[in-house]
Amino acid sequence: MKDNLVYLKPNVVIEPLFDKWYAWAHLISPATAAMNLQKRHLKIMESYIDAPELHEEAARNPAMLGGPFMDYSENRVAEISGLRDFILSERKDLLDFAGAVQHLFAILKDHPCGYSLESLYKKVPDILKGYVELTVDLNNNPSFRFYEQVLYKSKYYKEECQSIALYLIDKDERPFVLSTPRIEGEGVLHLPLAFKDKRIDQLFKMQRIPERYEAIREQFELTPEEDILFRSLFTEEPTVPYRKYTGSGVRTRYFGHACILTETREVSILTDPVISYGYDADVKRFTYTDLPDQIDIVFITHNHQDHILFETMLQLRHKARYIVVPRNGSRQLQDPSLSLMFREIGFENVIELDEFETITINNCRITGVPFIGEHCDLDIRTKLCYHVETGANTFLFAADCCNVEPKLFEHAYAFLGDIDIIFLGMECDGAPLSWLYGPLLPEPLSRDRDFSRRLTGSNYERAIDLVNRFHPKEVYIYAMGMEPWLKYIMSLNHTAESYPIIESNRLIQECLSRNINSERLFGEKEIVYK
Repeated sequence: MKDNLVYLKPNVVIEPLFDKWYAWAHLISPATAAMNLQKRHLKIMESYIDAPELHEEAARNPAMLGGPFMDYSENRVAEISGLRDFILSERKDLLDFAGAVQHLFAILKDHPCGYSLESLYKKVPDILKGYVELTVDLNNNPSFRFYEQVLYKSKYYKEECQSIALYLIDKDERPFVLSTPRIEGEGVLHLPLAFKDKRIDQLFKMQRIPERYEAIREQFELTPEEDILFRSLFTEEPTVPYRKYTGSGVRTRYFGHACILTETREVSILTDPVISYGYDADVKRFTYTDLPDQIDIVFITHNHQDHILFETMLQLRHKARYIVVPRNGSRQLQDPSLSLMFREIGFENVIELDEFETITINNCRITGVPFIGEHCDLDIRTKLCYHVETGANTFLFAADCCNVEPKLFEHAYAFLGDIDIIFLGMECDGAPLSWLYGPLLPEPLSRDRDFSRRLTGSNYERAIDLVNRFHPKEVYIYAMGMEPWLKYIMSLNHTAESYPIIESNRLIQECLSRNINSERLFGEKEIVYK
């Protein structure tokens, strides 16, 4: 292997890490990273250190899937204690930042309703001054927003927190990302690389383009032990070449959850990339080897970890021409900017798309369509459905749209007209607000309030309203989190009795009764439209 050309194996995982915790979007934006560090990571680590046996038991209980329980046995207490102590010592400024945000919430809460906030600037904690603007909504409720661009240039954006873990995977099971840090383990190579490091691109180009092992090895400062592990990630066996779609119509390939590859002769579009690796498994699936060598457009519908997975995005960065994200103008704590985030971690061609704004790329017209729901009633602007018009076909990728207010899509019809193919998410149970946004809340919600505000998509009534309005020829249910390789980021376990399955079955049956092709997608699916 030393002198021969080698390829990166198709089952090499790259996990992006933030101080050993799996890096999702809220661990990149400085303000949300600080809040999660204080109110999620430290709490889970303290709980595990106090009662590791309870965490081990809960992690083995399917009913507790997705809870704040570390997926380690009792013998990792010393390592978790060391990580906890490191964070308390080396990330004190981030913890102080989180404490200052909490204090600012309290200051605003005590301020007399409706009065000027000008005098409060003197009371803003010193470490937040110049990073926040105080605001009042039309109901006289005080709030604040961040100057996020400035935060990324401050000491609170810490690239030294970022690293990657590389290892080979041969099964779907992995520890849940929101509750289990990735500490040292057998067969795992940890490298202190910032996410923007171009060596990551060079490494994953080798899935298609071989290099001499010594040439790639010289790019990294490896110990002899690390070199042995690094070598195991490569093979002399070439990757199966990708066959570009050359038909006269449109081909869609379902990669699982909300990930759809749409191709014509002229353009390739990938939505919400979350992709499985290549290994023997019971459930058939498309993998990274089934992606084009160049992807013209990558769509991100919204900022949740099952729709924007940096583990996948880092592997695609070298082949993606454009990343299209929803425009963000609020800069509120709960709604960090995706365009800023992507640019800071090395993505150069990011396009922000506004509601009902249209762009054209390679003769493909793309319109951003607003959607309500799936964000627990929080003021979050970074979310879009995508209407795609290519050739003779029109598509709507509606992901986690919850059609709470049908009048919105009545108005949208004036922009879009009839739609040929709709991809719609119907995960209509949804986790409560605190599951994802809990660390950002100034105070815990009561259980009844928390569970009344959920991360939920459309049920049957809301879904059939979209069908009635847009008169589609085909309707596909997706974004259900059913594939086994998704549990480490979603923790879902649907059965035939689950509400989302019952509701999506109703929609499929109704569509079929109207001669509308309909199916709930699972595993892999290829559809060609003439």
